[in-house]
Amino acid sequence: MTLETALPVTISPRAAKRIAQIVAAEAQPMMLRLAVTGGGCSGFQYNFALDSVRADDDLAIQEGGVTVLIDSTSLEFLKGAEIDFVDDLIGASFKVNNPNAVSSCGCGTSFSV
Repeated sequence: MTLETALPVTISPRAAKRIAQIVAAEAQPMMLRLAVTGGGCSGFQYNFALDSVRADDDLAIQEGGVTVLIDSTSLEFLKGAEIDFVDDLIGASFKVNNPNAVSSCGCGTSFSV
C-alpha cells in the first residue's frame, strides 16, 4: 500500500492547458512562476511570470506537462490553493482559489489573510 502525498498547491486541467499554450510560444523552455507580493487593494497580490530557472527554495509542481514554480515565502500564503484558468465574459485570466484568503478585491488579483 502506498500513500500519496497531497500537493500544497494544485493546478486545474484548464490552467495546465493554458500554461502549455503560453510556454509553447517561447523560444526556450519556460515555467510559470506564481508569487505572492505585498500590494494591491487588499494587502497582498498574485504575480504570474515566466521563468527559465528554478531557485533552490522553489516548489515545482508539474501537471499536464507544465511546471509551476512557487517560492517558499509565497507558499506559506498559498497552501491548499488551486491555480485555475477562467475564460468568461469579463475576460480570460489565471485565478487562484485560495482558502487562506479571508477577503479579496473585486477582480481577484489581491487578497488579505
